[in-house]
Amino acid sequence: MVKEIAVTDIHPFIIGQTENAAAGTGCTVVASEAGMRAGLDIRGGGPASRESTLLDPLMAAQSIHAVVIGGGSAFGLSAASGVMEYLEQRGVGYDVGVTKVPLVVQSDLFDLTVGDPFVRPDAAMGYEAAKNAFENPNYRDGNYGAGCGCTVGKILGMSCCTKSGIGSCAIETDGLQVGAIMAVNALGDILDWKTGKQVAGLLSEDGKGFRRTAAVLEEKIEVVKNRFANNTTIGVILTNAKFSKAQLCKIAGMGHDGYARSIHPVHTTMDGDSIYAVSAGEVYADQDVVGMIAADVISEAILRAVTAAESAYGFPCAAEAAGRA
Repeated sequence: MVKEIAVTDIHPFIIGQTENAAAGTGCTVVASEAGMRAGLDIRGGGPASRESTLLDPLMAAQSIHAVVIGGGSAFGLSAASGVMEYLEQRGVGYDVGVTKVPLVVQSDLFDLTVGDPFVRPDAAMGYEAAKNAFENPNYRDGNYGAGCGCTVGKILGMSCCTKSGIGSCAIETDGLQVGAIMAVNALGDILDWKTGKQVAGLLSEDGKGFRRTAAVLEEKIEVVKNRFANNTTIGVILTNAKFSKAQLCKIAGMGHDGYARSIHPVHTTMDGDSIYAVSAGEVYADQDVVGMIAADVISEAILRAVTAAESAYGFPCAAEAAGRA
């Protein structure tokens, strides 16, 4: 029997986040004190990431201790240093004799055009998010953590976009748990994956409702040079099934099907679309089944990221934009 659960019900993962609401940025940490196996699949052309090579199946480390997703673009990658500091203080990490070294990976999205561009997730923010994960787990959907400064539908600039955020979805069936957390900061529009209806993205010219990003792109087919990546949807698949790094990389790759159903266009050179898949359980499950489920919960998490977001920084949320029509 399939039932929906909270993503925070998937153990032994713990999730903490923090944000600077005034500056429009934040970070979210998924951790496991005993470690977790992890894989990664990157499809966008402009990722900002740290320690990604650790997740290559050819690398020696078979587990990591935390995944960080945050804002600030490449500037925000120092948040992982704060997570490492907190974990070291707790004695979490690989024992190297003189201390324990936590392995922490991170991917960031671009939110510098929201709030204050010179305030980004730093080591202090990462430390706080990690502390929250262990001492005061505080995950919630909406304008929180990595979702604080998220927007979608930016092909014509920030004046035409919709406020987005972070979203989650998880299910359980016969003891197997699969969930996803998604920080949605896409160039493209967001579709309801079950109906195909546009629910967020590029605003119409009068700001009352939406228009399609794809239609705008089709009218502007000339090559654009030196276009920087100011978008990115990043997230984490969590499962209590037992998988290797190689299997988790495949599951992360299958998870991108969820992106393709819910974001249009997606995986552009202007996005850094990345998915982590983490496993910390002992449940025996088929990786293709988990990959299929992962794509579904990712699609729903993306939808919830925009429906849970509230209007902020002058950008209307999906409900407000739809209500103007």
